[in-house]
Amino acid sequence: MKRKFDTFGVMIDMSRNAVMSMDGLKRFLPLLKKMGYNCVMLYTEDTYEVDNEPYLGYMRGRYTKEEMKALDEYAASLGMTMIPCIQTLSHLNATTRWKQLPRDWGDILMIDDDRTYEFIDHIFATLSECFASRKIHIGMDEAYLVGRGKHMTKYGWEPPVELLTRHLNRIREIAKKYDYEVMMWSDMFFRWWNNGEYYAPKTTVPKELVDTFPKDVIPVYWDYYNTEEEKYSAMIQNHLQFSKNTWFAGAAWSWSGLIPHNKHSIKTMIPAMDACKKHKIRNVVITMWGDCGAECSHFSQLPALFYIAQYAKGVTDEEVIKKKFKSLVGIDYDDFMKIDLPNEVIPYSGAIKNPSRNMLFADCLCDYLDYTVIPGGSAHFEKCAEELHAIAKKNRRYGYVFDAAATLCDALAVKYELGLKTRRAYEAGDKEELKRLANEEYTKAIKLIRRHYQAFEKQWMLDNKPYGFDIQDQRFGALCFRLESCRKKILAYANGKLATLEGLEEELLPYMKKEADFYHTSTALWSTSVM
Repeated sequence: MKRKFDTFGVMIDMSRNAVMSMDGLKRFLPLLKKMGYNCVMLYTEDTYEVDNEPYLGYMRGRYTKEEMKALDEYAASLGMTMIPCIQTLSHLNATTRWKQLPRDWGDILMIDDDRTYEFIDHIFATLSECFASRKIHIGMDEAYLVGRGKHMTKYGWEPPVELLTRHLNRIREIAKKYDYEVMMWSDMFFRWWNNGEYYAPKTTVPKELVDTFPKDVIPVYWDYYNTEEEKYSAMIQNHLQFSKNTWFAGAAWSWSGLIPHNKHSIKTMIPAMDACKKHKIRNVVITMWGDCGAECSHFSQLPALFYIAQYAKGVTDEEVIKKKFKSLVGIDYDDFMKIDLPNEVIPYSGAIKNPSRNMLFADCLCDYLDYTVIPGGSAHFEKCAEELHAIAKKNRRYGYVFDAAATLCDALAVKYELGLKTRRAYEAGDKEELKRLANEEYTKAIKLIRRHYQAFEKQWMLDNKPYGFDIQDQRFGALCFRLESCRKKILAYANGKLATLEGLEEELLPYMKKEADFYHTSTALWSTSVM
């Protein structure tokens, strides 16, 4: 089990609102190299400069050509390869909104349109100047409705796999001009024959599909969710029917809230790496996505990234891993893992939950999420805040990350149960308690949220370019305005100026029957536009 991988890298999402600054990356990449990572992909849907495409990444903090060249040279100086990781079909809403490109449906480019391939040619031409690597990841994942929009109106319906294959072949032709070897996410070549699903038990993939997939394209099997080696093994064996050069992409969970899920990252990656080693997968990438606004600092994921890297080398003794981690980072491993604690007001049981984010932004008068609140949970956040503040004070280098998490807990110590307390006082007809809540706890919650906002802003500006923080301004501004509005309405009701608080007249219904659904809650709340 001590097999080393040829490529062991990370993919950092730079397209969900946050673009890591040059300084942030120059602090982050050396840490990754010391851990044992030798490759980095910067996932850029549009956040990179491309010649002749002025709207690509416009007002989004895109990397300039000079920055990309500098980053590639810096990575090389560390002994790391930087591989462009882009999109050439879907996930292009931030680009297609400018109406400069032909669009099939939603965020999907129009296959067969010459302008689409002119655009892709411009991309390849620019990136070939900026990066030394002759590999390029072209994305092409999750294009669920490909061919069902304007393409179908213009040309009629075609099986998605035929469209995808034709599009892929056009991209391969362009790639050859620039001496590129193409990599792509593999899911769309599974969904069309697997009832729209990506994951499948070990099976014989239809021969006509295997024959369709170009032999010079590297399929990348992504899987961030499973905790059983058998499931990873099954999908790896399915992929190997397409290509013996299949890559695997797992995850360090950074995309579901303001804090990471280090425990879950480790829980999913250990069986994944066991399966990769078993089936001799030689290339592995750890993705670090930023869904819903890229709120989580990647420096808060250091313990998971380190543990995964050690395990990949064959080190399984946790005490050895913890000792090495402290030597590298300067913080006790178990202390650093406490950054996960805010979400553990609901004990971790192997599934992603985001009570810290959900209840920060939950509405106090239209309070459907209060069904999930654990009475007495405020004490959990008080304890977390105390521990995280203490760690922040002891560490100068990463204290700002713990300060952001600690101030979040300060705010949640008041905000977490506030909606439920309001409902219970309202149901009991206790107007004096409602007045107390409005005058004391609502006021305190707003004050503490503003304090957290300041710590969060500091964290953002240390790690990222300023672009994208306008979205966070809007979210936190709306949260504070709404709490003040709720406070006024509660006082108006308590003083007899309102007959009812209508949202509290409605019964709380059970919310989210499956544990996994709690993750999706976080991506639905406060969905201020994030391109």
